Amino acid sequence: MSAAPAVRRPVAAAPGALPLLGHALPLRRSPLAFLAALPACGDLVEVRLGPRRAHLVCDPDLVQQVLRDSRTYDKGGPLFDKVRLLTGDGLATSDWEVHRRQRRLMQPAFQVSRMAGYAEVMNEEIAAVLAGWTPGRTFDVNAAMQAMTARIIVRTLFAAQIDERAVTEIQQCLPVFTRGVYRRMVAPFGLMERLPTPANRRFDQALARLHSVIERTITAYRADADHGDLMSTLVNATDSGTGERLTPDEIHEQVVSLLLGGTETTGNVLSWSFHLLDENPQARERLFAEVDEVLDGRLPVFTDLSRMPYARRVLTESLRLYPSTWLLSRSTTAPATLGGLELPAGSIVLFSFYAIGRDARHFTDPERFDPDRWLPERAAGVPRSAQLSFGAGSRKCIGDQFALVEALLLLTAVSSRWRLRGAPGFRAVPEPKASLSTGPLPMTGEPRSPGER
Repeated sequence: MSAAPAVRRPVAAAPGALPLLGHALPLRRSPLAFLAALPACGDLVEVRLGPRRAHLVCDPDLVQQVLRDSRTYDKGGPLFDKVRLLTGDGLATSDWEVHRRQRRLMQPAFQVSRMAGYAEVMNEEIAAVLAGWTPGRTFDVNAAMQAMTARIIVRTLFAAQIDERAVTEIQQCLPVFTRGVYRRMVAPFGLMERLPTPANRRFDQALARLHSVIERTITAYRADADHGDLMSTLVNATDSGTGERLTPDEIHEQVVSLLLGGTETTGNVLSWSFHLLDENPQARERLFAEVDEVLDGRLPVFTDLSRMPYARRVLTESLRLYPSTWLLSRSTTAPATLGGLELPAGSIVLFSFYAIGRDARHFTDPERFDPDRWLPERAAGVPRSAQLSFGAGSRKCIGDQFALVEALLLLTAVSSRWRLRGAPGFRAVPEPKASLSTGPLPMTGEPRSPGER
């Protein structure tokens, strides 16, 4: 049982609940505005998910308590339970016991020592894509980032063992899949997803195609040699204590999880970064100055990344304003005490990095894009638990360093060669799905040279 804090936090009820539906309508129609308003109600806010009660944790220290005690506050609740039905027991959705075993087996694939090798694959894909960009062409930056991150994670997973048709098929299926996942997460009764609507048919087809192409690729892979990629680690991973390996089904489920986690989330934070830089020209010019000083017109490599701290602050600030994992849930496996509130086993606990990141109690002028708020001397005044975009504790995202390296390489590579300008009058409106998307993001690419501001 988790320890009770010394001070009991008052529990407020979120406004606007409807009979039977609870807060299903605001969570479906305007979830971000709904969630962002709740910290003003209190540190713990009761939310109705259809007929079920849940508690949204708005205090960063209490969120940290939940994340650190992953055995008591296990993956679960309506958000994860529905995703688990679709993706299986991958790292992102498995319960505590399964996750502990899988994490031990998969951790070697994400050691810091392996990042330089993965960065070489990332660099190859980035260079190939940027070479094909056309000056003056307006294109959907979000779609471009999703396509690029999908190719990178697929190449990093399977090295040379996947053909272009399979890559294209995965790219086509993932957006349909993630949209459908969120609709199922917030549906109060699970009725709409059973109806033969066009959206449900597209979702079912995308899910079947995604599983099929993954299975084909894994089967072909096992018949070949070790390529030193992520799949090699998954196939050969052995528990030093028990000698156990991942089963074929587990490998399939891990690939699904890695594809989802390595594509949409990173693609979205990059899209938001380019959009925010376009809206804040001074920040963009500072990034250009740093990139030019370090790279002088060439594309970045892994060893350059530590020399570009402003680029890292841009990503951190983008994640604060538009975190990829914007709403998460846990389910208590035993009676627990959270902020003085007694929770029986099976209670649903929610937390939103989006709401915490816009809480004026923790961030001055929270709606303002200000990468320098993450300078060490200024960040010292922000509660450490207020910036947990990758989670914390044993359930912290296993691919956080992978994602950060990929995002920094892409951000600085594009910025070294291109200036992206948004379409006149366009402003991105967040699209909350399984991840927080910009939606279509039309921007025009203008080539630039070092020193050109």
